[in-house]
Amino acid sequence: MGQKSRNKITSKTNKTATSTYNFQHEVIIVGAGLAGLFTALKLAPLPTTIIAAKSLGKGTSSHWAQGGIAAAIGEGDKPETHAEDTINVGAGLVDENIAHLVTKEANDRIEDLLKFGVPFDKDLEGKLQLSKEAAHSTRRIVRVEGDRAGAAIMSALIETEKNTPSIRILEQVEVHKLAVEANSINGVYIWPSAAKGTGEGSLLKGKRVILATGGCGHLFSKTTNPNMARGEGIAMAAQIGAVISDPEFIQFHPTAIDADLDPAPLATEALRGEGAHLVNKKGERFMVDIHESAELAPRDIVARAVDRELKSGRGAYLDCVNTIGSAMKDHFPTVIQKCKEADIDPLVEPIPIAPAAHFQMGGIVTDANGRSTIDGLWACGEVASTGLHGGNRLASNSLLEAVVFGNRIAEDIHNEASRRPQETIAITLNDEQTISPKLDKKLSKSIKTLREMMFQNVGVERDEKGLTEAVRILKDLEPELQESEKTKNMCLTAKFILTGAINRLESRGSHYRTDKPEKNKSAKRTYLKLDDIENKFNNT
Repeated sequence: MGQKSRNKITSKTNKTATSTYNFQHEVIIVGAGLAGLFTALKLAPLPTTIIAAKSLGKGTSSHWAQGGIAAAIGEGDKPETHAEDTINVGAGLVDENIAHLVTKEANDRIEDLLKFGVPFDKDLEGKLQLSKEAAHSTRRIVRVEGDRAGAAIMSALIETEKNTPSIRILEQVEVHKLAVEANSINGVYIWPSAAKGTGEGSLLKGKRVILATGGCGHLFSKTTNPNMARGEGIAMAAQIGAVISDPEFIQFHPTAIDADLDPAPLATEALRGEGAHLVNKKGERFMVDIHESAELAPRDIVARAVDRELKSGRGAYLDCVNTIGSAMKDHFPTVIQKCKEADIDPLVEPIPIAPAAHFQMGGIVTDANGRSTIDGLWACGEVASTGLHGGNRLASNSLLEAVVFGNRIAEDIHNEASRRPQETIAITLNDEQTISPKLDKKLSKSIKTLREMMFQNVGVERDEKGLTEAVRILKDLEPELQESEKTKNMCLTAKFILTGAINRLESRGSHYRTDKPEKNKSAKRTYLKLDDIENKFNNT
């Protein structure tokens, strides 16, 4: 049997009623983005099973990432300076020890990616080319072909995975529920992706589970995230007792291309790093009077400014014509292609933009090794709350966080891995669990209402009136959202975000309340469990 067919197992819902798989695993990884794949490669040769909701590498935020990875590898730059930038942007909530840990290990993880075959941009002398993004004090963003970092990294890792026999991939399979036994993880429940979480799941047993399920952007009607980014990882972990931190901090990217597409294509921040201007209909650079760094101010400030220009009717655009010009074709091919799909020519006209949900700073609480508060459960990537981002993520720190913690989780598991003989796991997946058209239509309508409510009431700017209305709408939707494990999870994660936003009676980082515009100097990180959420909703 060839390497590729040995490593990948696909649920084919249209050909067979059931699929029975026999294989070994020491670790189950839920999610096949950068965090999941990198961790799996670092876990080798431990038998590892990756569960991917789509074909490997598809439908992940990592694949779509344009900017790159931040690392202090340039001349005169230092990890300490990178950590300081991270802390300064994080609105007073960054765990400083974690910031220094991550930035210190950045160079080694870039070397790992180079060994895995990632073709980072280099100059004529063979040195890595570095770009600058918002709130970084110097150039330290490592890129691929300007704006293709995510796709190139994923492609390289997938190719390496094909030659790693310890890794097994379950494709077209989703996880919507975790299993526990005696307060320890005992595996995951899986469904064929076509089932959309309806019906009974199949138990895939395992004593070590890593959640790498990504963020929650698709809970909002305007987002740069793929539709798999529904925040389910938070809900699954919370249901078995895990602590969730800072769910209210949602970063809205200020320059999503405003073309009525879902998801919204992204105009990478690197464009502003190369000199592109933010302007309104009159051509006025509105950021100049708002922040000393103008277009390169922290993302939360830029997002609010763009949002206010739109609401005022003045419009908001990213002007690359007179700054980057024809160089966009070589340095930003992804943006050029996305603009073309939206019938926009960025070489001759400004790009219409709008803020869109992009990244969740909070998530499942983890320690410095990625361990959650549940024995046997780790979290890596955007689903985790490591303390690195605080209330506002520094640009291009997300991919860095994924590889640093992926490596640390792998080391942690290697250090504790049992020496018992590997058991063969048998799992039978019922492929006839498809959703009825009637139920699909009802849930689709409820999801649309949920997403619109979250963007309007829990978006770039919030207030008590809007948050209270959001609670009412979510309570009305909840009975229908219980029809599917997937939508049940979406509902619960929305509750976590709402509860955090209601409880935080201040404005800080990406959480901005117009009725509480000042920062509370004594405010700290948010920590919530499932009981906190249910009590809040029952009493609101």
